[in-house]
Amino acid sequence: MDIGGINLVTLLATLIVASVPILMAALGEMVVEKSGTLNLGVEGMMIMGAVTGFVVAVTTGSPVLGFVGGAAAGAAMAALFALLTQVLLANQVASGLALTLFGLGLSSLIGQGWNGIRPPLTGDVPLGPLADLPVLGPILFSHDGMVYLSLILVAATWWFLRSTRAGLILRAVGESHEAAHALGYKVRRIRTGAILFGGAMAGMGGAYVSLVRVPQWTDGITSGAGWIALAIVVFAGWKPWRVLMGAWLFGGISVLQLNLQAAGSRIPVEYLTMSPYIITILVLVLISSGRGRAMGAPADLGKTFHASH
Repeated sequence: MDIGGINLVTLLATLIVASVPILMAALGEMVVEKSGTLNLGVEGMMIMGAVTGFVVAVTTGSPVLGFVGGAAAGAAMAALFALLTQVLLANQVASGLALTLFGLGLSSLIGQGWNGIRPPLTGDVPLGPLADLPVLGPILFSHDGMVYLSLILVAATWWFLRSTRAGLILRAVGESHEAAHALGYKVRRIRTGAILFGGAMAGMGGAYVSLVRVPQWTDGITSGAGWIALAIVVFAGWKPWRVLMGAWLFGGISVLQLNLQAAGSRIPVEYLTMSPYIITILVLVLISSGRGRAMGAPADLGKTFHASH
C-alpha cells in the first residue's frame, strides 16, 4: 500500500504514536479551560514531564515509573500556576507564559549530563493474534500501553463532562463562576483540581516524547508541542472527540512531512517542517481576536474569580 513512495499502513501507525503527546496535553488543557482557566504554560509542563520522566525511567529502569514521574512533575508545575492564579490572583496569561519559560530553563538545568543516554524500552501491549492481522494489526494493535490509555482517557473525559454531576459543576464554573459561587460551589478548589489534572496530563505527554517518540533527552525536545495542544483545544471547540481528531490531524501533518522528506519530495523541507506551526498560529490568532466565544469557548474563560464577601 505505497503511494508516492510512502507506505500508508506505516504512516497511519506512526501517526497514532506521534499524536499521543499532543492528545494527552490537549485533553488536559481542555478540562482546564472548561473550568474557566486559561493556562498557556502547557509547553513548560510538558518539557518538565519529559526530563523528569526520562531521569526517573533511566534511574529506576521502569518506563511506568517514568510516566508517573512525568505526571508528577507536570502536576507540580500546575500547582505553581494554581498558586499564582487561584490564590494570589495573578494574571492567567502572564502566569502561563512565565510557567513555560521557567519550565524550559529548569528542564535544561536538570537535563545536564543526561544527553546521549537511551531510556528503557516501552514495550507494545501483547494483543496476540490481533497484532498479526493484515493492515489493521500494525495500525491498531501494535502499540504501547500509553497509546491505548490516551484513547481511554478521551472516552472517560467525554463521559465525565457529559454524564456526571462533577462534570456539570466543572462546566458551570467555566460558564459563570459567580453563579456557581452563589450556589455554594468552591470555584477556586474546582479550578485548582482541573489545573492539576491538566498538568499531570501534559507531564505524561512530555514523558512520552522522551521515552517513546524520541527516546532520548535533548534540550527543547517537545519542540512546541504544548503550543500545538493549545491550538487543538480551540480547533476542537472544547469537545473531547474533536480533540482526538485534531491530535491525529496535527500528528499526521508532522509524520507526513517526515515521510515526504524521506520520499524525496520536491517541496522545500523548511515548508514541511513549519506546516503544523502555521496552523497553530492561525488558530491562536483567531481565539485572541475575541471570537473564541463564538467557537464554543466557556464564557468565563481567562477571567479571574474574586469571591464576593
